[in-house]
Amino acid sequence: MKTNEIALEANPSQELLQKTAYSILFSISFAHLLNDLLQAVIPAVYPILKDNFQLSFTQIGLITFSYQMAASILQPFVGFYTDKYPKPFSQLYGMLFTSVGIIALSYATSFYMILLAVILVGIGSSIFHPESSRVSYLASGGKRGLAQSIFQIGGNAGTAIGPLLVALFVVPNSQQYILWFLIFAIIAMMVLSRIAFWYRDHLSLRKSKKTEPEILHSLSKGKVNLSIAILLLLIFSKFFYTASMSSYFTFYLMDKFHVSVQDAQFHLFLFLMSVAAGTLLGGPLGDKFGRKYVIWFSVLGVAPFTLLLPFADLFWTGALSMIIGVILSSAFPAILVYAQELLPKKLGMVSGLFYGFAFGMGGLGSALLGYLADHTSITFVYHICAFLPLIGLIAYFLPNIKKK
Repeated sequence: MKTNEIALEANPSQELLQKTAYSILFSISFAHLLNDLLQAVIPAVYPILKDNFQLSFTQIGLITFSYQMAASILQPFVGFYTDKYPKPFSQLYGMLFTSVGIIALSYATSFYMILLAVILVGIGSSIFHPESSRVSYLASGGKRGLAQSIFQIGGNAGTAIGPLLVALFVVPNSQQYILWFLIFAIIAMMVLSRIAFWYRDHLSLRKSKKTEPEILHSLSKGKVNLSIAILLLLIFSKFFYTASMSSYFTFYLMDKFHVSVQDAQFHLFLFLMSVAAGTLLGGPLGDKFGRKYVIWFSVLGVAPFTLLLPFADLFWTGALSMIIGVILSSAFPAILVYAQELLPKKLGMVSGLFYGFAFGMGGLGSALLGYLADHTSITFVYHICAFLPLIGLIAYFLPNIKKK
């Protein structure tokens, strides 16, 4: 028997700290599914809001921008604060903000009320993500990539399911049917309550054992900062392109191929499900082969398919969108865990920074692309966005962090 195994048997509390807590990982993944399902209601109801309030693409972009900025600006501050003062029950408060936002959106009677509703949902997201990402890291038992993929796939699945539910239950009826999504918020609060108690007990155990974060590199501060900057540029590329798909893909399909709203939502669902599949692959592949190579392949490797998309017919547009979703989405778990390993003593801050920046780039992308679509065409937007993945070339300059 190995020495470390003997030590763990002699110290069961240490074994508990180092064991992968799969029940918590799947619980936080399910909570992520419910949280992001509620967020996905916002872009999914754009066609309804556009008709009800006669909105321009610029106004739709501003809705996304308002939501994403509310979700992005607060996240690093939430993470920085909870690094010093952990708040195991904070995710419940975030879900309350989201619930109020959903209620406001279902009864919105003006453009400005829509903005207020999505800002409330954004605040809920800014509280949920940093702490949830920390929970998945603590529950990983060292399998960080796998843990982050399990966590992320919940969010991606929720993002995919949201538009499908909207297409089935809201589009055929009315805006007020959005209120039924409160059921998911209530279920999420029940799941988050269980996670909060585990998180509280786990933090107490770590404190009693004075457990320090594991350092996986010997990089200088300057090299770490440069690597963080490169990762943020890659996030810009990924989420700017993703914004073109999540906010405008339905409009693109309706404009170019004259499909119905429900058919367009179904195509969006297929794209988002492919995003979920890619997310599941990214983390374990990063654990096995190194995160740098997964990041490089994911961002740069998708470029040939994004360049082909604007020239494809309806069938190949659907097929290419799914290929793009799988490849591009595998980057984020690897990017986030790579960043956490660069700064292991600042898990909340770095998670908040990257989630916040991702949301911010998605919001900025939606606003700018909506303005561009109003002044050119929605098809032209996809011609321009096709070149964004070429930014992935800079992943070459990331240092290799040793695998554990």
